[in-house]
Amino acid sequence: MSTIRFHQDLNVYQKSFETAQLIFELSKSFPKEELYSLTDQIRRSSRSVTANISEAWGKRKYEKSFIAKLTDSEGEARETQTWLQFSIACNYINEEQYEHLYKQYNQIIGMLVNMMNQSEKWCSFSPITKEGNNL
Repeated sequence: MSTIRFHQDLNVYQKSFETAQLIFELSKSFPKEELYSLTDQIRRSSRSVTANISEAWGKRKYEKSFIAKLTDSEGEARETQTWLQFSIACNYINEEQYEHLYKQYNQIIGMLVNMMNQSEKWCSFSPITKEGNNL
């Protein structure tokens, strides 16, 4: 059992960071004409999921602000799923890549929703442990 002290300790942060890195690597093979549209958008939204989690962690003193930043993160995750749909429709990624990444974002969204539903626990400033939270 370990205590969560920093936003980097959160499983949802780690998962969103790793998934954004996967998207970055995959998007390197997108056509050049997509550089300032799909490529830029999917990279931006996937990274924004993680960035908003970091911001939420810093706003835990204010529960409504904490929830608002997690809501932003959830929205960015859903936007990333939309860009993944465009990526597969344009044949820039294959079915296996699409399914894996889409499922990762469904898990991330679920973790964010759980944090929002239990916001009082995250904003209490009492020690939070990873065991039992799975976040």
